[in-house]
Amino acid sequence: MKIEIKPLKVYLLGLMVVLSTLLSCQSKTETKTDTETIPVSKPIAAADPLPSWNNGKTKKAIMDYVEEITNENSERFIPKADRIATFDNDGTLWSEKPIYFQFFFAIDRVKAMAADHPEWKNKQPFKAVLENDMPTLMEQGEKGLLEIVMATHAGVSTDEFEAIVKDWIATAQHPEKKKPYTDLVYQPMLELLNYLRMNDFKTFIVSGGGIEFMRPWAEGVYGIPKNQVIGSSVKTEYDYNDGSPVIKRLPAIDLVDDKEGKPVGINRYIGRKPVFAAGNSDGDLQMLRWTDANKYKSFKLYVHHTDSIREWSYDRKSPVGTFDKALDEANEKGWTIASMKDDWKVIYPYEVK
Repeated sequence: MKIEIKPLKVYLLGLMVVLSTLLSCQSKTETKTDTETIPVSKPIAAADPLPSWNNGKTKKAIMDYVEEITNENSERFIPKADRIATFDNDGTLWSEKPIYFQFFFAIDRVKAMAADHPEWKNKQPFKAVLENDMPTLMEQGEKGLLEIVMATHAGVSTDEFEAIVKDWIATAQHPEKKKPYTDLVYQPMLELLNYLRMNDFKTFIVSGGGIEFMRPWAEGVYGIPKNQVIGSSVKTEYDYNDGSPVIKRLPAIDLVDDKEGKPVGINRYIGRKPVFAAGNSDGDLQMLRWTDANKYKSFKLYVHHTDSIREWSYDRKSPVGTFDKALDEANEKGWTIASMKDDWKVIYPYEVK
């Protein structure tokens, strides 16, 4: 599918709020999740825990920080229980262009369900999806996009939704990269997750994406257990279901885990402030501010998309992953900004030789 970016500018951020609310680094060989195997990153050399990072001030800053706060003789020593690291997902752990990957999932769900809904052929916004007519789809506004999400995401149990996501993530391919979406994770960030865990950090995903969209595959790809995935969520209810208990997904918002919602989600599900946080956009700014407010020495990392050849180059004016106010504040406060072009030897695991 060819995605035209300009028509998305007005509605895309609103769409992701709607989608969000309704909804590790071991061997290249394979890591098992509940019912499937997903390839993850190649082995990390023991001599260098971050081999895909270029030697420079960014890599040095990360390693100096970890060495300092794990040294029991250091004044900056942080007890293991307080070594909490939080990572945004879209644009921080995997790519997010030309649109958020969960949007592709919603589009594919419409197409998969179309045979049972012949009326969709002549009814917007479904007609636009089935005809790959993105400009017309965007003209439907948030009302039309909400209608898509309600039709494809709600009204099922959590178990059913998990099975749907697993089937999709195992077979779907990115329309431009022609790779499975789980191949488009960042090798340097996989190494960073593993490096932190080697030093007794507990790693969490804190994303605006749907929590039940990420949980089915996050453990196999990132090495982050389901119970350490925080995302936007809908309300749910328990149903005994004639002796076969289920949890039903309801068409009502529980948490929007974006911007101000990220510290709220961290407080609700973790109960400790992070000492390490990584993001890539203005939507992560509040999480990094919350981390900066920790009584312990903290590390704030921004991934800056500066590589138009190997990935995409974007920041202030991008409708996806807008990095504007946060870029200014990161520079003002001296937070660490990792340039994909300058700091990363490779982008994706399949590029590792």
